Amino acid sequence: MDCDNCAVVGINGYRVNCNHRSCSSNSEIFGSCIVHVILVVAVVYCINCVVFSSRIVDSDIDFTIGYAMREVLLLEFAASIICIILAGKVGSNIASEIGTMRVTQQIDALDVMGVNSANYILLPKILAMVSAVPLFVTFSIASGFIGAYVVSWAGGMLSTADLTLGLQHCYESWHLWTAYIKSFAFAFIIASVSGYFGYTVRGGSIEVGRAGTNSVVVSSVLILFSDLLLTNLLMG
Repeated sequence: MDCDNCAVVGINGYRVNCNHRSCSSNSEIFGSCIVHVILVVAVVYCINCVVFSSRIVDSDIDFTIGYAMREVLLLEFAASIICIILAGKVGSNIASEIGTMRVTQQIDALDVMGVNSANYILLPKILAMVSAVPLFVTFSIASGFIGAYVVSWAGGMLSTADLTLGLQHCYESWHLWTAYIKSFAFAFIIASVSGYFGYTVRGGSIEVGRAGTNSVVVSSVLILFSDLLLTNLLMG
């Protein structure tokens, strides 16, 4: 193993990245998603603010717009929808990356050298996802609130005072903790399912692409079903 070059030479001349290189690569992938997450959430909540404002005709209950937006953001959108987006962005990347390592015999090289390839390749990705996704939830909540304030100020359809009152109305900190608890579970689902499809792929480039697609579909379905279960357990 050549730690100075951060690689080990596998069979057929292929190179296998060291563990710290893998963690660094995962961090770069997650970092590239932050901008996407912020833009998606901000735009969606700008739209929600416009829609809710157009449906409320009584100025005495304008504050309910902020209340409804906060509840939707904390209970569902911040964790569930964002993780489905990440399943398509990060999950397919993990499955394709590991699948490519499998079909180019890099994983076989690790096995020949006596390295626990599953632990070496999958564990850093699972740990990185579980650590990063709660940060994405934080960014999504902040960007959603900022988007709502921008629309209320620029559009003039809702005063910032009413929006602030609605966001603070009947606030329960447990709803925020619910979003974070869900994010840990969804992050594990994305990393483990994507890693499984990539690790078990057999064939060539077509099979690698199919593994990436299957990982996104299965991860999204599992996220929705686990969301139903966790919501029933945490909010029931």
